[in-house]
This record gives sequence, structure tokens and C-alpha cells, in this order.
Amino acid sequence: MDTNELSAKMRDYLVEIYRLSERTQNPYVSTSLLADLLNVTPPAVNRMVARLKEVDLLQHEPYQGIRLTENGKREALIHLRRHRIVEAFLVQVMRFQWHEVFEEAQQLSATLSDSLMQRMWDMAGQPHFCPHGEPIPSSDGTISALADRLMTEVNAGETVRITRVLTRDADRLMYLSALGLMPGTTIQILHLAPFNGPLQLKMKDEYRIIGHNLAELIRVIKDDS
Repeated sequence: MDTNELSAKMRDYLVEIYRLSERTQNPYVSTSLLADLLNVTPPAVNRMVARLKEVDLLQHEPYQGIRLTENGKREALIHLRRHRIVEAFLVQVMRFQWHEVFEEAQQLSATLSDSLMQRMWDMAGQPHFCPHGEPIPSSDGTISALADRLMTEVNAGETVRITRVLTRDADRLMYLSALGLMPGTTIQILHLAPFNGPLQLKMKDEYRIIGHNLAELIRVIKDDS
């Protein structure tokens, strides 16, 4: 199968596998986790995995899970570029909030022509990152690696800057926005409670306390300013 003939659903699977592998920092993804994320049955996932294996976009290793081949990763990133450009356009040009754009971009990016996508990118200011801080892949399916880490991996006393958030859940995004915890924000980690307890943060003269589960959705980089 020519990759130009891939269906929108096949591309969606590739993108979600890529997202899961990025979030878990593991190239292998379990099919059960993928089924839960996509809200489909395990047999449906197995059928799609078989189709993607046939066209050399996936590998399946017993007891490890599935992983993207180099071709699969490139296809995922090309489609992800479209999605993130649409998100940036919706926020920068159409003034949507960052918690409103995921589903809209999901629908629009599936049918977007290359010329319209380029125009959206230009109108949004040719961004390098989506509204959630994720890098926008290049048109050839490559992406710049970010030397960031989970907020939960930071030591108490460190000052860091938020680079990106890993959730697209609207409620969580609205909550993070209300707390001021968005990409570009500088914070100091004051205390991490043991046994996956909450984190105490300081932003300028304000203090925040967030749960460990929420902090696991935030990636940061050391702030040297």
C-alpha cells in the first residue's frame, strides 16, 4: 500500500501510538492501553495492528507490545504536523482557548490540503510549537528533541520553566490554565511529598499545590535566567 492511500483512521492510530510512546518514554506500547485511549475494543486494535504491520508501519513483539517502524514514525509525525498547525491556527488566529482545540483539529486535519495547511501556518506566525508546547514536526516527518523532563523528576529547590503539557483533556487544561501552569511559565519546586504525594510550587509571589498525577502531565526544563 502506498502511504498516500492510508485512511484517516490508520493515521490516527499511528499518531496515538507515537503519543503514547513519547508519554511513557518507551518505544513499545501495549495494545490494551491503546484500546483504552481510543475507546475501542481490543479485537479492533488487533485488526488495525495487523493492517499496519502489512505495510511496514508497525512492529509487534510478543510480551513487549507494538512499536512504530521508521516509516511509521515518519507518517505519524507528518500527520501530527498537520494537527498541531491547526491547533496553533485556532488559538493564534481564531482565538480559541487551548482546551477547545484538540477535537476541532482532529477533524480539520484529516481533510486539510497542503496549501491550506501552509496558509494556516503562515497566518499563525509560522509557529514551532503547538499551544500545549509540543514541537511541530517538519514537513519531511522529523522533529526536534526536547531536553525536558517530567515535573515529578525535579528536585526540591530547583527553578524550572514549563515546556509542554501531555494532556488534551479539556478539564485538566482549564485547571492548569486557572493555576497559571502553562508553557513558558517559570516556577520553583519547593517541596515534593513522598509516596507520590503533592508538589508545592512557587510562581513569583504566589504558591500552588498540585497532585502528583497532574504533575506527571507537565514537562519542564531548567531555567537559567
